[in-house]
Amino acid sequence: MYSLRYGTPPVVRATGGLADTVVDATPENLANGSANGFVFAEPNSAALAGALERAIALYRRPREWMKLIRTGMRAEHGWSSSAQGYLDMYRAQ
Repeated sequence: MYSLRYGTPPVVRATGGLADTVVDATPENLANGSANGFVFAEPNSAALAGALERAIALYRRPREWMKLIRTGMRAEHGWSSSAQGYLDMYRAQ
């Protein structure tokens, strides 16, 4: 979340909270404006290298890279939005 807040798109393995927070920069996610980083699934060096190659390729396209950065920086990851979600859920019961 620090990475997103400060404009450095993360490269993460899809596990735990990272899988919930980081949206992979696939062509579809880039087009709909939801991408905010690079995700790989398998816990091996080849998968990491693939994600890094995709990151470098996108970095070479400045307009799309900046869109990715802005998407990550706009996201709200503070407790205010989480707390509101819990309140809404409890009130719906």
